[in-house]
Amino acid sequence: MEICDIKKIKCGKVLENVDLKKYTTFKLQATAKYLVIPKTIEELLNTIKFVKMNNIKYKIIGNGSNLIFVNNYYDGILIKLEEISHLKIEENKVIVGAGYSLIKLANKVSKLGYSGLEFATGIPATVGGAIYMNAGAYNSDMGYVVSEIKVLTPSLEIKTLYNKDLDFHYRKSFLQDNKDYICIEATIILKKANRDEILDLIEERKSRRLMTQPLEYPSAGSVFRNPTNDYAGRLIEEIGYKGKKIGDAQVSEKHANFIINTGNATGKEVYLLIKEIQEKVKEIYKIELKVEQEFVE
Repeated sequence: MEICDIKKIKCGKVLENVDLKKYTTFKLQATAKYLVIPKTIEELLNTIKFVKMNNIKYKIIGNGSNLIFVNNYYDGILIKLEEISHLKIEENKVIVGAGYSLIKLANKVSKLGYSGLEFATGIPATVGGAIYMNAGAYNSDMGYVVSEIKVLTPSLEIKTLYNKDLDFHYRKSFLQDNKDYICIEATIILKKANRDEILDLIEERKSRRLMTQPLEYPSAGSVFRNPTNDYAGRLIEEIGYKGKKIGDAQVSEKHANFIINTGNATGKEVYLLIKEIQEKVKEIYKIELKVEQEFVE
């Protein structure tokens, strides 16, 4: 079967020649051959069977908040899980679909007086994407609150993986090294706390983000992981790269660990800027900056 035959199977909504500016927070210039949005696990299964049987390039995406498409054209199938977004809250236990918005979830449980996801109210990811990246902020991350997840395995079975199986580390998880495992659901454990105190903390952090981060421009958040006992932003500032541009990709003047899209940046421009920063920091400080984002080709 050809890639175009994806339209013949029961796999959900199929979009062709998709402008990825609409599906990534960086809003870089790129097009995908197909984007599939399954509404059910059965439709997701059908899609995965199709791409595997026909040896077609594919990628699971969430909100596209950590993806940089290096080329202008993705000649494969992107699978977006936004419809796999069920939610059940049983006291401090949250069972949620992988496609559910992390910001929406964090705000919802916080307003109910549950503590544990305050750090996530500014992270524009889906739950599944956040678990994949072990997204975090303010000295917390998904590894602290996720007790278990349901995954679709490489053999297309549904299996439960527990926190200890997920090998959570700083911006790392089991899923990054095992990309054929697809997170479809998570169980998150929170604690009851003072609702007003939770909401005050969230508001305070929101104000601080607005003052210190270039949220008025498209970006993918922090570009580099902070090295041990140091800050990536400080190193980038020290090498004189605040405001440095390649095309429309620019190191933010507001926060040096952000690269922003000032107009019509391409993934290639962002990639080249990232590589240049890495080389300069390594040359001067003998430190290898690790990228938080994922390059997709």
